[in-house]
Amino acid sequence: MVAHFVMSIDQGTTSTRCILFDRGGRLVSVAQREHKQYFPKPGWVEHDAAEIWRNLEHLAPEALAKVGVSAAQVAAVGIANQRETTVVWDRHTGHPLGRAIVWQDTRTDAMVTEYARRPDAAIVQEHSGLPLATYFSAPRIRWMLDHTPGLRERAERGEVLFGTMESWLIWNLTGGVDGGVHVTDVTNASRTMLMNIKTLDWDPELLEFFGVPAAMLPQIRSSSEVYGTADRALPGVRIAAALGDQQAALFGQTCFARGEAKCTYGTGSFLLLNTGDTPVHSTHGLLTTVGYRIGTEPAVYALEGSIAVTGSLVQWFRDSLGLISTAPEIETLARSVEDNGGCYIVPAFSGLYAPHWRSEARGIIVGLTSYITKGHLARAVLEATGWQTREVVDAMNADSGLALTTLKVDGGMTSDNLLMQFIADVLAAPVVRPMVAETVSLGAAYAAGLAVGYWPDLDGLRRNWHRAAQWTPSMDPARRDSEYANWHRAVERTFDWLQPAPDTSG
Repeated sequence: MVAHFVMSIDQGTTSTRCILFDRGGRLVSVAQREHKQYFPKPGWVEHDAAEIWRNLEHLAPEALAKVGVSAAQVAAVGIANQRETTVVWDRHTGHPLGRAIVWQDTRTDAMVTEYARRPDAAIVQEHSGLPLATYFSAPRIRWMLDHTPGLRERAERGEVLFGTMESWLIWNLTGGVDGGVHVTDVTNASRTMLMNIKTLDWDPELLEFFGVPAAMLPQIRSSSEVYGTADRALPGVRIAAALGDQQAALFGQTCFARGEAKCTYGTGSFLLLNTGDTPVHSTHGLLTTVGYRIGTEPAVYALEGSIAVTGSLVQWFRDSLGLISTAPEIETLARSVEDNGGCYIVPAFSGLYAPHWRSEARGIIVGLTSYITKGHLARAVLEATGWQTREVVDAMNADSGLALTTLKVDGGMTSDNLLMQFIADVLAAPVVRPMVAETVSLGAAYAAGLAVGYWPDLDGLRRNWHRAAQWTPSMDPARRDSEYANWHRAVERTFDWLQPAPDTSG
């Protein structure tokens, strides 16, 4: 039977989706399930990895059934996943050893502070391209090893395995305890703080620095190659790609040339700039990361600016303050006023990510007067996303020596026209949204299809990209500069709010 489709598994922070795409990159079928979020202590965020796997077992057949096709008509499957979320499981039983610790989790704050005081701390960014922060996987692995009795000894004996979500799903898809393949791709490995950004291998000095046994780590592979064949959920289908979700979006937006950039606006927002085949070490608070690697070709690198809170700020405005009933209402409310009335909201709910990396910062609202209405607050909520984008773009321009000329955007927030116009205004550059909004899923599908010859080359993928909307800048430059200066003053007031307590629990 002829394979007509490629399937993408998009394992995200709040849900898992299976999507079928055709040769034109068009979405044919989608099935989705949310999974439970666990918040056992302040700053702790956890998922049940077993629940996520069970969801996938149901979703893959469901996506096929919606269009009446079988797994035999799927050429390959690619996986995009929430990055940095850390899973440790028993090699022999297949059971996770505790819940997965999610990328948003900040329980390792005190540990990271202690690591930063070590005289050899500079090797972390030098070797991995990443700053010491709670965001990445290595401190979470160490926390699990320190807080789970007997886990370190079992890890050193190779009895337990570590992975980010794509590793966990690939292992289960390919047989689990009956010969499951334990692999990760270079994009996910580059987010652990354990991979050498130049050699693309696990770095012995970083493993020693964090105290992580090599025996528990997956094999690092490229982003687009056949890892194995599924015998569960999608029996007989080749698993041919894995990328961290933001790198998948870069790929789905066809940002294949140096200097091309995309930003995905979701719960948080992530701006990636293709820097070509050489890693660019940031001096302005960005992350050096692997963008993708196709087969045996050289890796393509990226600079990334990670913004922790954007879409989740709208959710907070809706759910915690109750000022709107649905997320789309914020645009209507924000349009009820001409400007922000001098009010700025800095959403440092769990610290600030790029370009500041201040884990002790906490959110503030500044400029409140009796003049301020909920309309001004709504506008300040949206503008916070715009100004945070501007900070990241400024840092990227400084690090790369390039000037951003166009920003490709995707994600749920791009349906807000007022926000997209504001981003174009503060960047003084056009903002463009593609016809297919599911760029994370599409990128994973593209990488899988390339690996098995379903699509012939990158030029063919570029021809699938079509513009759906564009916003061009119209803000007066003097106003832009003045408001940006106000934003900087507001950000500075979030610093040094928390002093991390020492970790005395073990």
